[in-house]
Amino acid sequence: MFTALASVALVVVSVAALALLARRTLGVPVGWVRAIVVGIGVVGFGAPILSFVADRLHLVDSENGSRLFDPAAATLLAVLTVAWIFLFGLLAVVVLEAVAPSGSLPGPMSLIFGWRARRRKARRYGQIMTILVRHGLSRFLRLGARGTDADQRRTARSLRRALEEGGVTFVKLGQTLSTRSELLSRVYIEELSRLQSDAQAVGFESLEGTLLDGLDRPIEEVFSRIDHEPLAAASVGQVHAATLMDGTEVVVKIQRPTARRQIAIDLDILAGLSARLQRVAPWARAIGIDSLVSGFAASLQEELDYDVELDNALAIGSTLDESSPYSIPRMYSDFSSPMVLVMEKIDGVPLTRAGSILARMSDEHRADLASDLLEQMLRQMIVSGVFHADLHGGNVLMREDGTVVLLDFGSVGRLDDVSRMSLGLFLHAVDSEDSLIAADALIELLGRPDGLEERRLERSLGELMVRYRGSVGGSRSNSGLFGDLISLVIRQKFTIPPQIAAAFRALATVEGTLTLIAPDLDLIAVARERGRAVMVGRLFDRSFVRSQLESQMAANLPLLRRMPRKLGKIVDQVEEGRFTVGVRIFEDRSDRQFIARLAQEFMLSVLAGTGSIGSILLLLSTDGPQLTSTVPLYPVLGTALLFVSFVLGLRVVVRSFFDSGHP
Repeated sequence: MFTALASVALVVVSVAALALLARRTLGVPVGWVRAIVVGIGVVGFGAPILSFVADRLHLVDSENGSRLFDPAAATLLAVLTVAWIFLFGLLAVVVLEAVAPSGSLPGPMSLIFGWRARRRKARRYGQIMTILVRHGLSRFLRLGARGTDADQRRTARSLRRALEEGGVTFVKLGQTLSTRSELLSRVYIEELSRLQSDAQAVGFESLEGTLLDGLDRPIEEVFSRIDHEPLAAASVGQVHAATLMDGTEVVVKIQRPTARRQIAIDLDILAGLSARLQRVAPWARAIGIDSLVSGFAASLQEELDYDVELDNALAIGSTLDESSPYSIPRMYSDFSSPMVLVMEKIDGVPLTRAGSILARMSDEHRADLASDLLEQMLRQMIVSGVFHADLHGGNVLMREDGTVVLLDFGSVGRLDDVSRMSLGLFLHAVDSEDSLIAADALIELLGRPDGLEERRLERSLGELMVRYRGSVGGSRSNSGLFGDLISLVIRQKFTIPPQIAAAFRALATVEGTLTLIAPDLDLIAVARERGRAVMVGRLFDRSFVRSQLESQMAANLPLLRRMPRKLGKIVDQVEEGRFTVGVRIFEDRSDRQFIARLAQEFMLSVLAGTGSIGSILLLLSTDGPQLTSTVPLYPVLGTALLFVSFVLGLRVVVRSFFDSGHP
């Protein structure tokens, strides 16, 4: 019994030692599982091979035919045999690293306990691929949008139908893409804009558990009545009318229990598809599909959390002027949770169906209503930095008394202080028809693209300003200014950050909403009048300018205090002819590390190649001294040198995998 335990312990120690040696030899953090497999392989294959070699170590004496045993030769051969078995194990690790990098395969615990999740993902992946093939989109994924206009429209129609069949995640992806006119052609934008996320309603009993968890109390303690028939149903959740215990009429938004799990699986599949398309499809690399999908996943995860929507609604509500006819529904945070949202029930109709209410208003009232909405939108972007990113007619509810309520706060944009300042300067320059300042502000806002021709950008902005200046008085269509700005930015090869793109899209979307309220309104004149008040108040407000100057002075005060002394030293050195300028090329640590790594890999490659050539020459040598009476020296040295050369070569190869982004 003791002998058996000792043998097992010896094997375990040997495997662990060989695994550690494998990681150290390759010089990269290879996964422990595959390193241990190498150790097991060396022990498992080494023992029978050594036994086989030992049986043939008895040499035959040429004079009398007797069998002789050479201990030195046996030891040397055993060492070389183990070394080469270990080398083939390392080679297996390198091959595995090329085929399946460390971290790309599930671990042992995941294999044991995660098989159900993998089965669901595989089944869902099969469904998605079946949908793509059935709609003839497999070629589209590889080659992108090509062919005639009729071909593109047919492909766009198939894409829309496939996304609708794919479910909520893919419908929302299509809706997101329908707002990215800088990425897709007009044919695809028009088709994807028709996507609808309506879904068949589920029974209230399926949502009751979610509602109980979200309320964290019995339903009858919160609601005196709740309708089991939904007011609206979508793939993520349903909206039910209810009455609080105090008689207040509310609506309850309840998330479907399976929505999060389904979306998590779909997002995982989307991430895999985008990574594959990024490698094989030029059109996917051109639009940056990996960053597009990752940004979409982040926004969708945020949209699934109703606490975030509640915070967004309160943030938007705080930006609305009390004297404005615009408001948001009252939110009941005490009864809300990440999967349940309770808000005031609003009696009204969406702006897209409010023609009868608008018809009873005077033209002056409708013009004021539209002007107030544009001013509120600009104030949100320039002053507060939190704005409604999807203010289309369906998200604007018109009441009988002429007041307006904004809905759907799942899509909210946020701009940092620098972006707000740059956007404000840009819009102010457009209003002032100053193409130079507008170009500088646009570059500050979006970053400078490669090969930008500033004079061409200035001329294009100037032409746009003059063209829309001529629209005052009705000589030109009032709508489309912000859409034309987006098109200009795209033509100039700017890369639009997601939040800036959301701001431009929001401005383009609100133009259509303003047209629904007051079709004959001169939007350009209103934008100049109301926008000038917002931007001048923000950019040239005395308190704001003073606070900015004070903060900049405080940040640069130490530098300003030392500046006279440093200038004096420079002047003295110039007068005495001692002024020099020193430049350190590799001062940055990352530059030094890159050069050191490059030199190291180059030297390893040279040593591996030189060692391989030397080992071959030694192995082919038939003369030379003897290591023992039966073993020549040069073949042994050649075998050892070849082993070292192979190890060096493997280190170079496996390091290239890790430097290429493998985990």
